[in-house]
Amino acid sequence: MGSHVKGLKNYQHGQTAKTGIILVNLGTPEAPTAPALRKYLAEFLSDTRVVEIPKLLWMMILHGIILRVRPAKSAKAYARVWSEDGSPLMAGTKALANKLAAKFKSDFSNDSNEQLFVVDFAMRYGQPSVASVLNKLQQNGVQKFIIVPLYPQYSGATSGSVADAVFKELLHWRWVPALHLLGSYHDDDNYIDSLVKSIKTHWQKEGQPQKLLISFHGMPKGTLEKGDPYFCHCHKTARLMAQKLELSDEQWEMAFQSRFGKAEWLKPYFAERIEKLPKEGVKDIQVVCPGFSIDCLETLDEINIEGRSDFLNAGGEKFSYIPALNSSDEHINFHFDRILQLISAWPESKIAPEELLKQSKETIKYAQLNGGK
Repeated sequence: MGSHVKGLKNYQHGQTAKTGIILVNLGTPEAPTAPALRKYLAEFLSDTRVVEIPKLLWMMILHGIILRVRPAKSAKAYARVWSEDGSPLMAGTKALANKLAAKFKSDFSNDSNEQLFVVDFAMRYGQPSVASVLNKLQQNGVQKFIIVPLYPQYSGATSGSVADAVFKELLHWRWVPALHLLGSYHDDDNYIDSLVKSIKTHWQKEGQPQKLLISFHGMPKGTLEKGDPYFCHCHKTARLMAQKLELSDEQWEMAFQSRFGKAEWLKPYFAERIEKLPKEGVKDIQVVCPGFSIDCLETLDEINIEGRSDFLNAGGEKFSYIPALNSSDEHINFHFDRILQLISAWPESKIAPEELLKQSKETIKYAQLNGGK
């Protein structure tokens, strides 16, 4: 009788144990075409974490209506932001992982110059899948995993779904590794400082707007009522940003975008606010989306193209989008420092906390620039 668990190919006892760091983002279609979108959306919208409607009913709606209509429309939107490097989410996440990998490689290796930390990225939907990256790193000698969902604010539909994918794959492993799944960082001082620095840099080029609109991806209102902390996390992120930017109540507000379907979602709705703001005398706005670690369709098209057009057509005069942190130095240093703090706290860690800091000059400099945090 065959085993239901998978072993390691050509495993050699005594080999150097490595730590794998996997950055996980939402996902992207393979091309800006209707067939590619149909495949991607079928996987994404079949996740019961994402759509909490009775499965049989939802499958009828999904395959009978949505997947017949939505792919072509979404493909046109993706085509507007697609580049030679593919979708912006794929290109940006890959760049972030590559730069973080280079930083770990330069700062940590053993006497044989062998990598002790292996950094990679995965997509919750589409490729490279969470399962494929876990398997690739395990075959490469990784015995500990740090999973980094790139969602600052926790939601069951995002970070929770990443956990589902990880645990589902590990059900089939003979050697279940040491695992740490990082949680939300919506109120992390260094994360807030990175956002504030990015905004101030933008202001140096574009000037400070009449109002800063802080937009987060929407979720059905029912998720809040069932105990999901996402709504509260978004409000805290926005409040901390406004405080550090020293903005008055009149100089900022927050909203939720990307509403889907007819059910009530978290309010206020971004689409409604940008049409009403000019009528309220607000003609100059800048939009920042701190729930997105990497720019994607929802920021580059929905906000910077559609949102801009709607605001200007409603009587607005000046609209500017502030890019996500993407693969900026601040973003790299933030995740690097966050992961180092975790590693140094492991009881079995052979690297003392002070040694970690000694080997991370850039992290020390980053901390000093942010008030010694």
